[in-house]
Amino acid sequence: MTIYDELKARGLIAQVTDEEEIKNVINAGKATFYIGFDCTADSLTAGHFMALTLMKRLQQAGNKPIALIGGGTTMIGDPSGRSDMRKMLTKEDIDHNAECFKRQMERFIEFGEGPGKAMMLNNADWLLKLNYVDLLREVGACFSVNNMLRAECYKQRMEKGLSFLEFNYMIMQSYDFYHMFQTVGCNMQFGGDDQWSNMLGGTELIRRKLGKDAYAMTITLLTDSQGKKMGKTAGNAVWLDANKTSPYDFYQYWRNVGDADVMKCIRMLTFLPLEQIDEMDHWKDAQLNQAKEILAYELTKMVHGEDEAVKAQNAAKALFAGGGDHADMPSTTLAAADFTDGKIGALTLLVKCGLAASNGEARRLIQQGGVSMGEEKLTDPAAWFDAVLFAGDGVILKKGKKVFHRVVTD
Repeated sequence: MTIYDELKARGLIAQVTDEEEIKNVINAGKATFYIGFDCTADSLTAGHFMALTLMKRLQQAGNKPIALIGGGTTMIGDPSGRSDMRKMLTKEDIDHNAECFKRQMERFIEFGEGPGKAMMLNNADWLLKLNYVDLLREVGACFSVNNMLRAECYKQRMEKGLSFLEFNYMIMQSYDFYHMFQTVGCNMQFGGDDQWSNMLGGTELIRRKLGKDAYAMTITLLTDSQGKKMGKTAGNAVWLDANKTSPYDFYQYWRNVGDADVMKCIRMLTFLPLEQIDEMDHWKDAQLNQAKEILAYELTKMVHGEDEAVKAQNAAKALFAGGGDHADMPSTTLAAADFTDGKIGALTLLVKCGLAASNGEARRLIQQGGVSMGEEKLTDPAAWFDAVLFAGDGVILKKGKKVFHRVVTD
């Protein structure tokens, strides 16, 4: 099976500019392709999995990836799929986020010199040096405002008012492709399906300015059966940074995907052989729980390493299969100073454990029946608990159906 056939079989390909040419180029290992990552946070999310695993698959087939850090485009903000304008970040914040991205990408992609090795570039190196008038004279005539206004990437922002700042994003992304086509031989761009309009802008700019062909392919967005993006929701992201989402919580996220989503995720995100996945497609009922464990383990191993994946799996079994070790569960150790007269309040406890950001949020969680201690649901926000309760193995707090946290004393 060719790499292009495998991408199709895994359901990864959404739209392409020239299927036959793209197929020939990537099957022959002759693609120098890029995927852009704007530095809007200090960690990548599980929503970036599609791009990272695609880069790895194509690199294994002999193609050369370019991980483009959006140090310049992040200063504008991509309006795609947004109903409001992105927060403006400082250059220092963007540079810090870019360094965090690099460390995480190295788990997936092999960087270095030579054929097939990945490159890491930052579009701040050329975008921030551009003179606005010179840029308009060079590429402005290649973009139709009528076509841009019809672009899918601006659709949601048009409803509340698209700023001129954001309107320039397509031109900057297109310029990236145009610049790298000339400087490093980048002949192909890949991205999420919501980037299609921006990507076509790049291929058209290259065609009009240079009279040459470049190619674009979008990959299927990682969405659940309800059509919502997985692992990338604002305010509820699943991060690749272990300090933001622990390996255990990361494992639990994938262990708890819906029955309708598990096989799609295994097919798209893991590197399990397609023959094995085809067999699993027939699994039902209890076997789907096994499939979820496989998905969670494979992805946790990919992001955090095998040791952490084993620990997370053991901790999950302590809750779902009656075995394993509670010590592998995310935990908080309370000190003597955390108690008042040997007791701690329910609201303070939830905030100390990171299960609520404030006393107000903790109170709402309890009032809505969203927190349990051991087997008992917490019902009184004013409750106090003796320190002795947390001695030894401690107690297990449960937030909602999927978040577990062990509390002990030192």
